Amino acid sequence: MQGSLLHPLLTPSPDWDGSRVVMDCSKIQFQYTDSFSSTDLDQLVDLFRAAAFWAQDRTKEDMAIAVAHSYPVVTAWDGDRLIGFSRATSDGVFRATIWDVVIAPDYQGGGLGRRLVETLVSHPHMSRVERTYLMTTHQQGFYKRIGFEENVSTTLVLYNNAEIEMLPALGQSVELAADVAVEVAG
Repeated sequence: MQGSLLHPLLTPSPDWDGSRVVMDCSKIQFQYTDSFSSTDLDQLVDLFRAAAFWAQDRTKEDMAIAVAHSYPVVTAWDGDRLIGFSRATSDGVFRATIWDVVIAPDYQGGGLGRRLVETLVSHPHMSRVERTYLMTTHQQGFYKRIGFEENVSTTLVLYNNAEIEMLPALGQSVELAADVAVEVAG
């Protein structure tokens, strides 16, 4: 458990409709984290396996790389137990993307996910960003209650296994296949 201590979480208030169970979370600590120990990475992978259907195959090594290339990263701890995690990438001015908002199943429903997201977007690297994006499969309602809106623009994805034609580097000549006719305007 590394990073600067932010604040203990106070007992969450009931959800907007009064239906959420209030749990005592007074010992939960939220932290901005920039690196994980080997033991912390083990806990992180276990957290994903327990609470993130979309990340069951993530490895300790891959998560170390993801954390190293994310800023900020927010963790939630109950003593020595990692119970929450979220990370973002951003240029600090125009765009940011939130990734991997995860809360341990036995801590869900008490406002900790909301607090993870609020802590993430209030970080100085995120707080002035023009637009913050995120992707979710089933939690649209949760994010709408925090203030996110659906984006009606087209979303495109490039999968790493997609066949794409690479453009030549600047300054390199292009060799055309023999059966390609090139028309030069002139």
